[in-house]
Amino acid sequence: MFFLTGSLLGGLAGASLWLFLPWVELLTRIRRLRLPVENRLSQKPIPNPAYFPNAVEATAAMEEAGFEHVSDCGWEWDGMRQFFRLFWHPEERAVSSVCLCEQSDVVFAFVSITSHDSEGRIWRTTNFPFAPTLRCPPEVRWNHVACGKNCFHEILRDHRSYLGASNVPLNELRIPDPERIEEALEEEMRKQVSHNLACGIIRLTGDGHFQYSKRGLIFLWGQFIKDMVRFC
Repeated sequence: MFFLTGSLLGGLAGASLWLFLPWVELLTRIRRLRLPVENRLSQKPIPNPAYFPNAVEATAAMEEAGFEHVSDCGWEWDGMRQFFRLFWHPEERAVSSVCLCEQSDVVFAFVSITSHDSEGRIWRTTNFPFAPTLRCPPEVRWNHVACGKNCFHEILRDHRSYLGASNVPLNELRIPDPERIEEALEEEMRKQVSHNLACGIIRLTGDGHFQYSKRGLIFLWGQFIKDMVRFC
């Protein structure tokens, strides 16, 4: 706008309009979203590798690092699909996953490594590329690494360093139960939904679903701004 108007005020006005651009999406598609309070994982076939970026490399690296494959599963959220390949490592006391997210014509994949300590806290290192769309409960600690960091071995080193910097020794971590990994994911999602209901970010619709509240739309706008600044 500055170059079009030759005015500093015009440039500032253009920048302000850019910051409010996410409200088009917020007030149309997102405001109408109805997401299930209870969402269960189900077994899913592996997506075509052509649509699953870095999945083959990430899976090979996990197995090379000693992680064992547990299951392939996923769930759907009002048109958005998530597929997980889940692995575990008893000596690392960690669960790893490579996840594919699909929504409309947007597809991306990310890697996560998760550890649970004896006090019930969750420690997670991930290259998830966006700001979270729901608030994390206080017991969940996220260590975001650069989304361009796709090497699993590097992410695993970052996870170990994160635990060390947080003064969480290996012997205080719980050994995962491979039979309960999917159940633990579902339980974590239920706790996140409950936390966001308590925070007023979402509200129940009375039919087993929830939607974003006005406060939630403002929260999402802030998350969109974070992503816009980070990717600029």
